[in-house]
Amino acid sequence: MGKLYQSDLEMSLGNNVIVTQMTQAVNWARKYSFFIYPFITACCGMEFMSVAGPRYDLDRFGAAFPRFSPRQADLLMVVGTISHKQAPILVKVYNQMTEPKWVVAYGVCTVSGGFYDNYTTVMGIDTIIPVDLYIPGCPPRPEMVIDGLI
Repeated sequence: MGKLYQSDLEMSLGNNVIVTQMTQAVNWARKYSFFIYPFITACCGMEFMSVAGPRYDLDRFGAAFPRFSPRQADLLMVVGTISHKQAPILVKVYNQMTEPKWVVAYGVCTVSGGFYDNYTTVMGIDTIIPVDLYIPGCPPRPEMVIDGLI
């Protein structure tokens, strides 16, 4: 009987109102939103922070405030140079994230090691964790981040 009432209600209201349950609405919103966990280690972090500012406003594209726990995030933004000492920490953060999860390599140092061509630097984080999106640049412009996420 509840389904019959819902369909009668939908028929009388037409396309002006959406009838749903709150949990379905929240899950729909989460499905199209990014919960970012920033892993910032170097100078690219300054340019990355400008993406969340009022000029570029990443929030309007569904990527809200950064999360402070990897368990609450589904998008790992690795920003800056990663040393071999930091690699186990990065892997641990990645493993703590829940599925589905995505990784963005932000900046040329994260993508390929950059100009730090030495024994202490990881030459691209894709050698330690899977990467879904590469945003090269030194530093990448905020427009490139928005372009990559959309």
